[in-house]
Amino acid sequence: MDPMTACPSDTVLPPDRAPLTRLRASSRALAGNGLADLPAGPRHLLPDVGGWAAALGGANLAAQDAAALNEVARGRRLPAGALVFCQGELARGPVLVLEGDVAVGHRQEEGGFRTERHVHGPGWLDLCNGLLGTCYTADARAMTPSTVIELPCEPLMALLDEQSLVSRQLLLTLAGESRAMALNTHDLMHRDAPGRLAAWLLGRCGQASVVQLPMRKRDIASQLAITPETLSRLMRSFSGQGMIRVEGYTVHVLDATALTRLAQA
Repeated sequence: MDPMTACPSDTVLPPDRAPLTRLRASSRALAGNGLADLPAGPRHLLPDVGGWAAALGGANLAAQDAAALNEVARGRRLPAGALVFCQGELARGPVLVLEGDVAVGHRQEEGGFRTERHVHGPGWLDLCNGLLGTCYTADARAMTPSTVIELPCEPLMALLDEQSLVSRQLLLTLAGESRAMALNTHDLMHRDAPGRLAAWLLGRCGQASVVQLPMRKRDIASQLAITPETLSRLMRSFSGQGMIRVEGYTVHVLDATALTRLAQA
């Protein structure tokens, strides 16, 4: 959690300590067992047609498809630091992050959290355990205020029996999630550290060429299978080569072509 080593101020990611302290404090205040402890939120939290289409891979859903999903769905608004689900808890259905950022990992002593992956809405936090009815293998914690949607398995299965388009899109989404995990495993095994960081930045910058960093330096490094010191060195190197500019918790991608060459090397 140490600050990065000295270098020009416009290329330094901020130190980890302040956000970690805030998250630890909020976590202690928000003790509980995640969604299982919370009543369903108001209906306005549920996705509209566009929200469900985005969650299901850009599907061309009709209004009645979204309405059918919302008859099943349970939406909740969670503050930063709140648990979404806990390791060992029995999953009741697929869980979607509609808005916000949620980290998946493992709670540590003294309120810490070791992140393994990060889900930015709209994105599926868990599909497999929810559909199989098995237990979660990790904890999930909201890193920012987040809207989370749960689809209880039994009514969802009844809906899928009747809605062939929704069923097809959910199957394709599950296949996409599986493929993404396989590609991530391949990257960790075959890409070098600069290539992994370049691919990570490109995968998150969007059309605005901006990457927000809601998680700690050590969590980003953990996802990339490198040390925090290596991450610091690579960010300075990318900045020095004019590929990125770092301002606090915001990274501006200046040369996506150069990052792409690194990612594909």
